[in-house]
Amino acid sequence: MNMDMHKTKILIVEDESIVALDMKNTLTNFGYEVTNCVTNYNDAVNSVQTDKPELILMDINLGTGKDGINVAEEIQISQDIPIIYITAFADEKTITRAIKTNPVSYLIKPFKREELKSNIMLGLYKSKTITNLTMEKTFIPLGQDYYFEERKNRLYYKALPINLGSKEKELLKILVESKGNVVAFADIEYKIWGNNIVSNSTLRTLIYRLRAKLEHKLIETIPNVGCLIN
Repeated sequence: MNMDMHKTKILIVEDESIVALDMKNTLTNFGYEVTNCVTNYNDAVNSVQTDKPELILMDINLGTGKDGINVAEEIQISQDIPIIYITAFADEKTITRAIKTNPVSYLIKPFKREELKSNIMLGLYKSKTITNLTMEKTFIPLGQDYYFEERKNRLYYKALPINLGSKEKELLKILVESKGNVVAFADIEYKIWGNNIVSNSTLRTLIYRLRAKLEHKLIETIPNVGCLIN
């Protein structure tokens, strides 16, 4: 195993003790060091100052009072630590607030351990200086060091392939093929789900999850109309 993993410090901010313990055990098995498991705003902010984590797994909903997004906003005043949001909810107001803190990713409970691992690797990778890809004609630059590889329908950040779910891949391909033009939400729904009926929150969550794996500014959402890659 890469020895760098053993030096990587990760803070878990999660108010459900069983979930936090499971994540801690998973991260330990992956070879990471869990600096702390905290449940609220004050302990999270204090733990960042004391334990100096290199990445934070941040549950958005921390019960009453300030939430995980508030924690991120406070931390980012003075520090630049990659943050992966974890939540069971994805309402539009919360998503809009979360986007402004530019998280590495956004995991919706329940999620697979391998999905957690790949998102952590992305967060750590983005915090380091990496050599750019040797470009080929099939790589389409999306901006901010992101590239879409047409032949294999893959997203890259510099030299790192980014793990996407099947529907995230479909959405990205649709937006790339639109060549900067707005794609209506109704068209996206039909191309991905066909005639099956899906809720607005399902599409909204899919768009957010893809945005979280890119720089969020690369995908622009026009309320009640559609979205595009700038």
